[in-house]
Amino acid sequence: MPIDRWIALLVLFIIAGAFFGLPELVAFATTLGVIVGLARLWQRHALRQVSYQRRISYRRGFPGESSEAQIDVANHKRLPVIWMRTSDSWPTGAPPQDATLMAPSHLPERGWVVNQYSLRWQQRVTRRFPFQFEQRGVYPLGPVKLESGDPFGLFETEREEEQSDRLVVFPQLLPIKTLRLNADDPFGDRGARRRLFEDPTQPMGVRDYQPGDDFRRIHWPATARTGALQARVFQPVTARVMVVCVNVATTHHIWEGVVPPMLEQLISVSATMIYHAVQDGYSVGLLSNGNLKRADQPFLVSPGRAASQLGTLLETLAGLTAYTTIPFENYLLRAAPRIPLGATLMVVTAFVTPTLAETLVQLKRYRAHTTVISLDEEAPPQIPGVQSIHMPFVVKDEEHAAS
Repeated sequence: MPIDRWIALLVLFIIAGAFFGLPELVAFATTLGVIVGLARLWQRHALRQVSYQRRISYRRGFPGESSEAQIDVANHKRLPVIWMRTSDSWPTGAPPQDATLMAPSHLPERGWVVNQYSLRWQQRVTRRFPFQFEQRGVYPLGPVKLESGDPFGLFETEREEEQSDRLVVFPQLLPIKTLRLNADDPFGDRGARRRLFEDPTQPMGVRDYQPGDDFRRIHWPATARTGALQARVFQPVTARVMVVCVNVATTHHIWEGVVPPMLEQLISVSATMIYHAVQDGYSVGLLSNGNLKRADQPFLVSPGRAASQLGTLLETLAGLTAYTTIPFENYLLRAAPRIPLGATLMVVTAFVTPTLAETLVQLKRYRAHTTVISLDEEAPPQIPGVQSIHMPFVVKDEEHAAS
């Protein structure tokens, strides 16, 4: 009950007791007033100097792996906290192993990890619980809601804290043999270890023009100085580079919706390709027409050899959604100039449309090696100069209907 109603009720009791000559009623109202005042004062200070801290052992993992969360709650004042309830917003994609810790929430794919405390003055309490990585995704943790009140249960107070933290569940990796790659050349031309290309963005000098040189290589200032045609020489780079291109469309038309099992298979195949390519020494990048969570455009992660590149790529796939704003073929052509020269393209798609086939033919002029992995029930069409791998994925009718 609001404090103003308590005051009005107590004043009414005192007036009634005085008017009717009932000292007992006046004493009762006065005592109750003192209790209400103390309860109100306690309620104001209940959550002051109370801290809540969440610690996670491992924030990233593959489905089936587990980690541990540690919750530290401390009361830094001399006034005890008789009771306190904390509700930490937690993703259902990485739930606690003890299901009783998770309370339902009105938010999709979210629940509440609820704990009850009673803290003495200057007391710290630590609780730990293991949780399981289950469903692919990038999940923010929190906010956490702290609730407390007075010892009499008359008033309650609450506070919400935003603690920036997140959990990442990587895509499920598949056995490499399920990808049906060419055993002799699984990721492209093995000669790419030694074959050199020239990067047009890294000039290193000039030389005499030779028949067959591209007209665009001519260095006109040097030609003017020497009186003879001079051609630019560019920095040589190896072609051991791969870009995995993921088409998130699982139906031929956008109004047909999304097939979630097919999407998960596309992402798992892409993650498996990336993992084994990095292990094989490739500089790997990622391209997709799908959007990441809380983003509104497709993306391209440039190839790299940094130690963190594998984790970055898998985390990007973990947050990939089926929402797209541009057809895959259009974005592939648009992003092609940003892909290093000589890079191997691994196109992972649910089906190969005539438009996609035409796009791959166009890209073949500039790409030494292109491979298409199709998950359609029907085998993909033969594309000149493009290797095709057929991995039919059959979706059950009830799964498709549920989507």
